[in-house]
Amino acid sequence: MLTIGQLATHAGVTTKAIRVYHAKGLLPEPERDASGYRRYDAQAIITLTRVVTLAQAGVPLARIPDVLNADADEAAQQIDQIDAELRTRIRQLQQRRTRLRQLDQPDRLCLPPEALEYLDRLRVIGLSDRHEHAIRDGFILSYALAPDIARAILPARTALLDDAEYVAVLRGYDDAIDWNPDDPRLEQLADAAARLAERMTMVSDLPAYDQMPPETIDILSGHLGIETAAWERLDRLIDQRLTTTKRMRSPSS
Repeated sequence: MLTIGQLATHAGVTTKAIRVYHAKGLLPEPERDASGYRRYDAQAIITLTRVVTLAQAGVPLARIPDVLNADADEAAQQIDQIDAELRTRIRQLQQRRTRLRQLDQPDRLCLPPEALEYLDRLRVIGLSDRHEHAIRDGFILSYALAPDIARAILPARTALLDDAEYVAVLRGYDDAIDWNPDDPRLEQLADAAARLAERMTMVSDLPAYDQMPPETIDILSGHLGIETAAWERLDRLIDQRLTTTKRMRSPSS
Protein backbone atom coordinates (compact mmCIF):
# COMPACT_ATOMS: atom_id res chain seq x y z
CA MET A 1 0.00 0.00 0.00
CA LEU A 2 1.24 3.46 -0.91
CA THR A 3 0.85 6.91 0.55
CA ILE A 4 -0.30 9.72 -1.72
CA GLY A 5 3.28 10.97 -1.94
CA GLN A 6 4.59 7.58 -3.01
CA LEU A 7 1.80 7.21 -5.55
CA ALA A 8 2.64 10.61 -6.98
CA THR A 9 6.31 9.65 -7.31
CA HIS A 10 5.50 6.41 -9.13
CA ALA A 11 3.12 8.19 -11.54
CA GLY A 12 5.42 11.18 -12.12
CA VAL A 13 2.87 13.75 -10.95
CA THR A 14 2.36 15.97 -7.92
CA THR A 15 0.15 15.22 -4.97
CA LYS A 16 -1.85 18.30 -5.95
CA ALA A 17 -2.59 16.71 -9.33
CA ILE A 18 -3.81 13.54 -7.60
CA ARG A 19 -6.16 15.60 -5.46
CA VAL A 20 -7.50 17.26 -8.63
CA TYR A 21 -8.13 13.79 -10.12
CA HIS A 22 -9.97 12.86 -6.92
CA ALA A 23 -12.12 16.00 -7.13
CA LYS A 24 -13.02 15.31 -10.76
CA GLY A 25 -13.86 11.67 -10.11
CA LEU A 26 -11.01 10.32 -12.25
CA LEU A 27 -9.34 8.44 -9.40
CA PRO A 28 -11.32 6.87 -6.55
CA GLU A 29 -10.40 8.32 -3.19
CA PRO A 30 -9.54 5.55 -0.71
CA GLU A 31 -10.59 5.47 2.91
CA ARG A 32 -8.10 6.65 5.50
CA ASP A 33 -6.33 4.09 7.67
CA ALA A 34 -6.19 4.10 11.47
CA SER A 35 -3.41 6.68 11.34
CA GLY A 36 -5.48 9.02 9.21
CA TYR A 37 -3.55 8.44 5.98
CA ARG A 38 -4.95 7.44 2.62
CA ARG A 39 -3.43 4.23 1.29
CA TYR A 40 -3.42 3.36 -2.39
CA ASP A 41 -3.36 -0.13 -3.84
CA ALA A 42 -2.16 -1.56 -7.15
CA GLN A 43 -5.40 -0.68 -8.93
CA ALA A 44 -4.90 2.98 -7.99
CA ILE A 45 -1.50 2.91 -9.69
CA ILE A 46 -3.02 1.37 -12.82
CA THR A 47 -5.92 3.83 -12.93
CA LEU A 48 -3.72 6.86 -12.25
CA THR A 49 -1.23 5.77 -14.91
CA ARG A 50 -3.99 5.56 -17.50
CA VAL A 51 -5.42 8.94 -16.46
CA VAL A 52 -2.01 10.64 -16.58
CA THR A 53 -1.22 9.08 -19.97
CA LEU A 54 -4.48 10.38 -21.47
CA ALA A 55 -4.10 13.81 -19.87
CA GLN A 56 -0.52 14.22 -21.14
CA ALA A 57 -1.67 13.17 -24.61
CA GLY A 58 -4.08 16.10 -24.64
CA VAL A 59 -7.36 14.47 -23.67
CA PRO A 60 -9.39 17.02 -21.65
CA LEU A 61 -9.93 15.87 -18.07
CA ALA A 62 -13.71 16.06 -18.45
CA ARG A 63 -13.57 13.53 -21.31
CA ILE A 64 -11.14 11.05 -19.79
CA PRO A 65 -13.90 8.93 -18.11
CA ASP A 66 -15.65 8.47 -21.48
CA VAL A 67 -12.42 7.25 -23.06
CA LEU A 68 -11.56 4.97 -20.14
CA ASN A 69 -15.02 3.38 -20.06
CA ALA A 70 -15.52 3.06 -23.83
CA ASP A 71 -15.04 -0.09 -25.88
CA ALA A 72 -12.24 -0.20 -28.47
CA ASP A 73 -14.26 1.18 -31.40
CA GLU A 74 -15.88 3.97 -29.41
CA ALA A 75 -12.57 4.90 -27.77
CA ALA A 76 -10.94 5.12 -31.20
CA GLN A 77 -13.70 7.46 -32.41
CA GLN A 78 -13.30 9.70 -29.39
CA ILE A 79 -9.52 9.79 -29.81
CA ASP A 80 -9.95 10.74 -33.48
CA GLN A 81 -12.28 13.57 -32.50
CA ILE A 82 -9.89 14.82 -29.81
CA ASP A 83 -7.02 14.58 -32.29
CA ALA A 84 -8.94 16.74 -34.78
CA GLU A 85 -9.61 19.30 -32.05
CA LEU A 86 -5.93 19.34 -31.12
CA ARG A 87 -4.94 19.93 -34.76
CA THR A 88 -7.34 22.89 -34.88
CA ARG A 89 -5.88 24.23 -31.66
CA ILE A 90 -2.34 23.86 -33.03
CA ARG A 91 -3.27 25.84 -36.15
CA GLN A 92 -4.75 28.57 -33.98
CA LEU A 93 -1.59 28.71 -31.86
CA GLN A 94 0.58 28.89 -34.97
CA GLN A 95 -1.51 31.80 -36.23
CA ARG A 96 -1.09 33.53 -32.88
CA ARG A 97 2.67 33.04 -33.08
CA THR A 98 2.69 34.66 -36.50
CA ARG A 99 0.70 37.63 -35.22
CA LEU A 100 2.93 37.84 -32.13
CA ARG A 101 6.02 38.21 -34.33
CA GLN A 102 4.32 41.16 -36.05
CA LEU A 103 3.51 43.12 -32.91
CA ASP A 104 6.16 45.67 -33.84
CA GLN A 105 4.21 46.36 -37.06
CA PRO A 106 0.69 47.34 -35.92
CA ASP A 107 -0.52 48.16 -39.42
CA ARG A 108 0.12 44.58 -40.54
CA LEU A 109 -2.04 43.30 -37.68
CA CYS A 110 -5.01 45.54 -38.40
CA LEU A 111 -5.16 45.96 -42.16
CA PRO A 112 -5.76 43.67 -45.18
CA PRO A 113 -3.03 43.09 -47.80
CA GLU A 114 -4.44 45.62 -50.28
CA ALA A 115 -4.28 48.40 -47.68
CA LEU A 116 -0.72 47.40 -46.78
CA GLU A 117 0.18 47.62 -50.46
CA TYR A 118 -1.24 51.17 -50.55
CA LEU A 119 0.84 52.14 -47.50
CA ASP A 120 3.97 50.67 -49.08
CA ARG A 121 3.39 52.80 -52.18
CA LEU A 122 2.63 55.83 -50.03
CA ARG A 123 6.04 55.59 -48.35
CA VAL A 124 7.72 56.20 -51.70
CA ILE A 125 6.21 59.70 -51.77
CA GLY A 126 8.33 60.63 -48.77
CA LEU A 127 5.80 62.07 -46.33
CA SER A 128 6.72 62.67 -42.73
CA ASP A 129 6.31 59.74 -40.33
CA ARG A 130 3.62 61.69 -38.48
CA HIS A 131 1.58 62.13 -41.66
CA GLU A 132 2.06 58.49 -42.75
CA HIS A 133 0.97 57.24 -39.34
CA ALA A 134 -2.13 59.45 -39.45
CA ILE A 135 -3.08 58.00 -42.83
CA ARG A 136 -2.46 54.47 -41.56
CA ASP A 137 -4.60 55.06 -38.49
CA GLY A 138 -7.33 56.49 -40.71
CA PHE A 139 -7.37 53.23 -42.66
CA ILE A 140 -7.51 51.21 -39.45
CA LEU A 141 -10.46 53.32 -38.30
CA SER A 142 -12.22 52.99 -41.67
CA TYR A 143 -11.84 49.21 -41.81
CA ALA A 144 -13.08 48.91 -38.23
CA LEU A 145 -16.17 51.10 -38.73
CA ALA A 146 -17.07 50.67 -42.40
CA PRO A 147 -15.04 47.84 -43.96
CA ASP A 148 -17.18 47.52 -47.10
CA ILE A 149 -16.84 51.20 -47.95
CA ALA A 150 -13.13 51.17 -47.07
CA ARG A 151 -12.57 48.29 -49.50
CA ALA A 152 -14.60 50.05 -52.19
CA ILE A 153 -12.68 53.31 -51.82
CA LEU A 154 -9.20 51.83 -51.69
CA PRO A 155 -8.70 51.17 -55.45
CA ALA A 156 -9.47 54.83 -56.24
CA ARG A 157 -7.20 55.99 -53.42
CA THR A 158 -4.41 53.78 -54.76
CA ALA A 159 -4.89 55.08 -58.31
CA LEU A 160 -4.50 58.65 -57.01
CA LEU A 161 -0.91 57.88 -56.06
CA ASP A 162 -0.19 57.99 -59.81
CA ASP A 163 -1.87 61.42 -60.07
CA ALA A 164 0.80 64.14 -60.00
CA GLU A 165 -1.68 66.82 -58.88
CA TYR A 166 -2.90 64.68 -55.98
CA VAL A 167 0.63 63.82 -54.86
CA ALA A 168 1.57 67.52 -55.00
CA VAL A 169 -1.36 68.45 -52.76
CA LEU A 170 -0.55 65.57 -50.40
CA ARG A 171 3.02 66.79 -50.09
CA GLY A 172 1.74 70.31 -49.63
CA TYR A 173 -0.38 69.18 -46.70
CA ASP A 174 2.66 67.44 -45.26
CA ASP A 175 4.77 70.59 -45.54
CA ALA A 176 2.00 72.68 -43.97
CA ILE A 177 1.63 70.66 -40.78
CA ASP A 178 3.70 73.07 -38.71
CA TRP A 179 3.03 76.26 -40.64
CA ASN A 180 1.56 79.29 -38.94
CA PRO A 181 -2.19 79.40 -39.72
CA ASP A 182 -1.65 82.88 -41.21
CA ASP A 183 1.02 81.67 -43.60
CA PRO A 184 0.18 83.06 -47.09
CA ARG A 185 1.27 79.79 -48.68
CA LEU A 186 -1.95 78.22 -47.37
CA GLU A 187 -3.92 80.27 -49.91
CA GLN A 188 -2.01 78.74 -52.82
CA LEU A 189 -2.30 75.25 -51.34
CA ALA A 190 -6.05 75.76 -50.83
CA ASP A 191 -6.41 76.75 -54.51
CA ALA A 192 -4.64 73.58 -55.62
CA ALA A 193 -6.58 71.38 -53.20
CA ALA A 194 -9.92 72.90 -54.23
CA ARG A 195 -9.17 72.31 -57.92
CA LEU A 196 -8.27 68.71 -57.13
CA ALA A 197 -11.39 68.21 -55.03
CA GLU A 198 -13.55 69.63 -57.80
CA ARG A 199 -12.00 67.32 -60.38
CA MET A 200 -12.32 64.29 -58.12
CA THR A 201 -15.99 65.11 -57.44
CA MET A 202 -16.76 65.32 -61.16
CA VAL A 203 -15.26 61.87 -61.94
CA SER A 204 -15.97 60.13 -58.66
CA ASP A 205 -17.78 56.80 -58.62
CA LEU A 206 -17.21 56.15 -54.94
CA PRO A 207 -19.99 54.71 -52.76
CA ALA A 208 -22.36 57.11 -51.05
CA TYR A 209 -21.42 57.98 -47.49
CA ASP A 210 -25.06 58.60 -46.63
CA GLN A 211 -25.44 54.83 -46.38
CA MET A 212 -23.49 54.92 -43.13
CA PRO A 213 -24.96 55.83 -39.72
CA PRO A 214 -24.43 59.51 -38.84
CA GLU A 215 -22.28 58.68 -35.83
CA THR A 216 -19.93 56.66 -38.05
CA ILE A 217 -19.60 59.56 -40.49
CA ASP A 218 -18.85 61.93 -37.59
CA ILE A 219 -16.06 59.71 -36.30
CA LEU A 220 -14.50 59.14 -39.73
CA SER A 221 -14.69 62.77 -40.83
CA GLY A 222 -13.55 64.07 -37.45
CA HIS A 223 -10.39 61.97 -37.24
CA LEU A 224 -7.36 63.57 -38.89
CA GLY A 225 -4.78 61.98 -36.63
CA ILE A 226 -2.90 65.28 -36.45
CA GLU A 227 -3.90 68.41 -34.54
CA THR A 228 -2.66 71.40 -36.52
CA ALA A 229 -4.02 74.92 -36.75
CA ALA A 230 -2.67 75.24 -40.30
CA TRP A 231 -4.71 72.27 -41.50
CA GLU A 232 -7.84 73.62 -39.80
CA ARG A 233 -7.49 76.94 -41.66
CA LEU A 234 -6.60 75.12 -44.87
CA ASP A 235 -9.80 73.10 -44.70
CA ARG A 236 -11.83 76.28 -44.14
CA LEU A 237 -10.19 77.91 -47.15
CA ILE A 238 -10.92 74.89 -49.33
CA ASP A 239 -14.56 74.82 -48.19
CA GLN A 240 -14.90 78.51 -49.06
CA ARG A 241 -13.53 77.95 -52.55
CA LEU A 242 -15.73 74.92 -53.22
CA THR A 243 -18.81 76.78 -51.95
CA THR A 244 -18.03 79.73 -54.21
CA THR A 245 -17.55 77.45 -57.21
CA LYS A 246 -20.82 75.68 -56.49
CA ARG A 247 -22.71 78.99 -56.30
CA MET A 248 -21.21 80.19 -59.57
CA ARG A 249 -22.35 77.02 -61.32
CA SER A 250 -25.84 77.09 -59.83
CA PRO A 251 -28.57 77.97 -62.40
CA SER A 252 -30.14 80.38 -59.95
CA SER A 253 -27.00 82.41 -59.52
